[in-house]
Amino acid sequence: MRTSLIATLSLFAFSAQAQDFFPSIQEYQKVQAQGRTSVTLDVENDSLLLKRDDGFYTSGNHLIVRQFLATPQQSTAYAWYVGQDLYTASDIKLRPGQINKFDHPYAAWLYAGVFKQVQNKGGSGTKLGIELGCFGPCAAGEWTQTNLHRLFNQPLPQAWSTQLKQEWGAVLNAEFSPAAWNLSTDSDLGTRFKARVGNIFTDAKTEVMWRYGRLNSSIDAPGSFVFGRAEIKAVGYNASLQGGYFRDQKLVINPNRVIPEVELGYQYRGDTWGFYASVLRRGSEIKELSNAKGAQNFAKLQLTYSM
Repeated sequence: MRTSLIATLSLFAFSAQAQDFFPSIQEYQKVQAQGRTSVTLDVENDSLLLKRDDGFYTSGNHLIVRQFLATPQQSTAYAWYVGQDLYTASDIKLRPGQINKFDHPYAAWLYAGVFKQVQNKGGSGTKLGIELGCFGPCAAGEWTQTNLHRLFNQPLPQAWSTQLKQEWGAVLNAEFSPAAWNLSTDSDLGTRFKARVGNIFTDAKTEVMWRYGRLNSSIDAPGSFVFGRAEIKAVGYNASLQGGYFRDQKLVINPNRVIPEVELGYQYRGDTWGFYASVLRRGSEIKELSNAKGAQNFAKLQLTYSM
């Protein structure tokens, strides 16, 4: 974790060179007075793929409220959000005694966060935020998954009694994006570097994204395009596998330290409405499971309304 912390602090120092990286009261008041507000519902779920498998990172539900001020050269946003992420064994129909010792443990993370995001024309930008929450039984993972599955007449999870122990958590996160490369008038290639530090997650990511279509100059500008994204994540700590950093869980599984991920999707952004849909494949997060057994497939849907 110490090595990841040093790497992340280096990223912060590099990112701080970008204009307007850190929030300010005066800037927030200006965005609030002159800008607009958008509300985004973000859902990630393996059941959206209409398959029978239900496990690993099985659900993520997030509500994001952004206040943003967009100019021809830059979009500046201040936001708050709430989220709940659920993790289960590879098959939720397995009872506690049937779960393999190298399977994913049951876990839930319920949190709220704030961030500041700046994106410049051409694709460069920064983001800085923090989230606070509760990991374990207080995150209400069992209640959420059980009631949703009853509502949609799906199999009920059988082993939430084995979920990881409770711990309060804090995660600091930052992103930096250099300017994108214009490949043609309707396609570009961009990179992004991300880092998180906390007692729930500590990791660093590097991603490359290709876009094709009617490209937008910033996240809040109109656009309509397909995209492909590839990511490599270096893991320092993952509480969904190891338990909270300050709790002794005595688990036999170990996290993979390097995890690939690919995403294919479509994004539309109009003046009022926005839509995002994609499918993702993430490599096995568990060292003891090969990608053939531990890779995760899920879908992501977003709906945005701006006022």
